[in-house]
Amino acid sequence: MPETSLAFHLRNDILTDRSVSITEMIMVQSTNAASGMVPPATGETAILDAALRLFAERGFDGVSMRQISEAAGVSKANIYHHFESKEALYIAVLRSSVADTRELLKDLADPTERFETRVARYARAHLAHIFEHAMASRLILREALAGNESQARTLADQVVGENFRQLIAILHEGQRAGVLKADIDPALCATLLVGANVFFFEAQSVLRHITEVTFATDPERYSEGIIDVLLHGMLDVAGSPKKRRG
Repeated sequence: MPETSLAFHLRNDILTDRSVSITEMIMVQSTNAASGMVPPATGETAILDAALRLFAERGFDGVSMRQISEAAGVSKANIYHHFESKEALYIAVLRSSVADTRELLKDLADPTERFETRVARYARAHLAHIFEHAMASRLILREALAGNESQARTLADQVVGENFRQLIAILHEGQRAGVLKADIDPALCATLLVGANVFFFEAQSVLRHITEVTFATDPERYSEGIIDVLLHGMLDVAGSPKKRRG
């Protein structure tokens, strides 16, 4: 089903707060990948899909334009018709990987619902998106962890920076509306929210083997817990010891 795949509908259901769990989203993504239930792509889309797969498997330096053209079923000339260089194609692959998150941010910015409700739904949908696009997520993380300053700047300027700045701006609006504390940094809040989801994606297979981590196989509960901690904090204010007067 082009563009209207089950996974696409599930992500929309999360945005509209229907009874769809992150686990269902992950299961659909895994099942579709294993069974080949991916609609055939043509032209630019086929090139991007093939490039994503090869870049994720071998890295930027390990892939040639000839290999991408063969995997996409197009000529090298066709690739250069859409992308002026391998570097331009690589950036396009990374940008297409985060394009869907703009819809999540639009939902988060909608002022018709309570801010807390929107933040919780965004966190849940963002985590589902990372798992749904696991290959692309790992490719972006590989770039972020490469330790290359030039690549890091490119990621910030051309791939993830715009969305991250928008998330910060939305949290800042919540601050101006009096929902978030005035003395906290919205950029720090955004970093904690996104970072928590990325860590769960990266470490879930390890967390499953730590007995005390009871949420390792329940991303829904993990997301709810993270939002509870972010919005309400860790301290039991009523039971916490009072500060000594100096």
